[in-house]
Amino acid sequence: MRDSLSVSLTVGAYGVAFGAASVANGFSVLQSCLLSLLTFSGASQFAVVGVIGAGGSAVSAIATASLLGVRNGLYGVIMAPRLKVKGFKRVIAAQITIDESTGVALGAEKRNEAAMRHGFWLTGFGVFFFWNLFTLAGALGAQAMGDTRAWGLDSAVPAAFLGLLWPRLEKNSDRVLAIVSIIFAIAMTSVLPAGLPIIATAFIAIAVGLRR
Repeated sequence: MRDSLSVSLTVGAYGVAFGAASVANGFSVLQSCLLSLLTFSGASQFAVVGVIGAGGSAVSAIATASLLGVRNGLYGVIMAPRLKVKGFKRVIAAQITIDESTGVALGAEKRNEAAMRHGFWLTGFGVFFFWNLFTLAGALGAQAMGDTRAWGLDSAVPAAFLGLLWPRLEKNSDRVLAIVSIIFAIAMTSVLPAGLPIIATAFIAIAVGLRR
């Protein structure tokens, strides 16, 4: 509960920046809120409003957002055998399978399976609630907020995720792999399309895993 709530509040607050950015790029309050409700993937949502706001087509926006959303599919592969859900519950689980719910769940797995499942559901629903609440607040107060980057909210999500990830890197080899992936992703940011640098780091991990 403690881990889930701290992550949910921190990440959810970043929804203010999305709501404000969405309205600033020509989306209505309703459209902004629907993006958060239905897409519910911060990076993909920012990609959509960024591409459209820059004059890009809807096809380009969807393609960019989909590339960024590939990682959620990888999380699904990891979480499906652990959650063991079926039917409509599986659809709900898929909607809240994000960076944070996966991170908290895997972090709690060492305690027991029940803690892992509680971590997933609490974090998933917590982020969903706060993300949508703050999206509405940001969209309604877009003009009053001004430049959302000045608030520093863009650092909340990576900081929270790093806090979840780093304790899981128990071996020096794991830490080296993480640092190499960070350097690679930063180096490729100016070369590859948005979303691909992060996805490409998965292949580094696969190569190291196969070698082991």
